[in-house]
Amino acid sequence: MTTPSGTGPAAQPDRSSVDTPAEKPSGTTSDASAKGEIGPSHSDLPAQALHRPSAPVTTTGVERHGMFGAHGSGDTSGFGLLVTEPYTPAPAERPYGGWFDEVADALLAAMHERSIPPLALLQTTVANGEITFYIHRDFLTVMLWAVRDDASLRYELASSISGVDYGEGVAKRLHVVYELTSMTYRRRIRLEVAVDVDDAHVPSAVAVYPTADWHEREIWDMFGIQFSGHPGLTRILMPDDWLGHPQRKDYPLGGIPVEYKGAEIAAPDQRRSYS
Repeated sequence: MTTPSGTGPAAQPDRSSVDTPAEKPSGTTSDASAKGEIGPSHSDLPAQALHRPSAPVTTTGVERHGMFGAHGSGDTSGFGLLVTEPYTPAPAERPYGGWFDEVADALLAAMHERSIPPLALLQTTVANGEITFYIHRDFLTVMLWAVRDDASLRYELASSISGVDYGEGVAKRLHVVYELTSMTYRRRIRLEVAVDVDDAHVPSAVAVYPTADWHEREIWDMFGIQFSGHPGLTRILMPDDWLGHPQRKDYPLGGIPVEYKGAEIAAPDQRRSYS
């Protein structure tokens, strides 16, 4: 792949910010430790420790029967016999293939340079032509600074930040997914963080990616995940006085009837079952 002169992964690293190359920005990973964002120093860790395998990511799904996991009379889809097995993202093994190994090495090097411990990277998964890095929540902010500012990574754009709920009975069922794009190298990676329902808070990414503002408001509105440090975490889709978070799997189906000329379609929880 052709890269701009002096900016490719093989070039001498320039640790300055993407936004202000001539000066050191406020809040980069170089001073994150002083702010207490990454805990105690881990600079004494050997470089080979970054390559040690970590514990696998927990199962992100439960066995489900029928559409929406319905049993008995609640299934209005006709897929009552559908069975979905639990899903566990499998850790990938080297070599990953293509440019994935290059990005993984650059990320490990950036972690080591910024004294980010190996436990910050829980797992790496390659599937469907995409690479996902599962990140420990406590190190999310400093990892975002690293992938944005490191000269060999340069993921300057947060294309999408979204929430996922894998349903009741799943450990750390709520996930926040960060789709990041490098405009410099024309590459995309995914970072993912998982939390429990009773501890549903994640550091805000607004300081690193300002466009995360409305993404995080949507996730809070729909999934109830709080983003610490967000400048104004309020609902963006539902009314301010709405109770609950509609895209959680345990949210009641509910609904209101839809009226047409000469007809009325019952609310989803009132429709008859076709299974």
